[in-house]
Amino acid sequence: MAVELTIASDLGEARRVQETIEAALQTTGYSEHDIFAIKLALEEALVNAIKHGNQMDPDKRVFIAYSITAERFDIRITDEGAGFNPDDVPDPTAIENLERPCGRGLLLMRGFMTHVEYHGKGNVVTMTKIRDVPNSE
Repeated sequence: MAVELTIASDLGEARRVQETIEAALQTTGYSEHDIFAIKLALEEALVNAIKHGNQMDPDKRVFIAYSITAERFDIRITDEGAGFNPDDVPDPTAIENLERPCGRGLLLMRGFMTHVEYHGKGNVVTMTKIRDVPNSE
């Protein structure tokens, strides 16, 4: 079942979306580890859409579509910003960038999710988390 939401460029609205998704993941039986990973990546993606994409413009919206199954979590987040090229973001692990804050959120998203991809002009991100399945032994 896919859920579609539209929120204002407001960090409080983003937190409410995170709480709703977290509750749905718990109901579906996701592990605390998976929920933590999804929550962290989701927070980064929403904050990026609101702050960097929509420049905190209250007249711009963030569009969210997600689905949760027993096996996987999928989400698409679209902002109304100009977009960006993720390849142009400096590598935060490079020595010369260790003191700079930019790029860390993208690194976290890639680290915590199974798949992260940017589309079009870079104002749409899709993320997937394949659920950790405990050994049945």
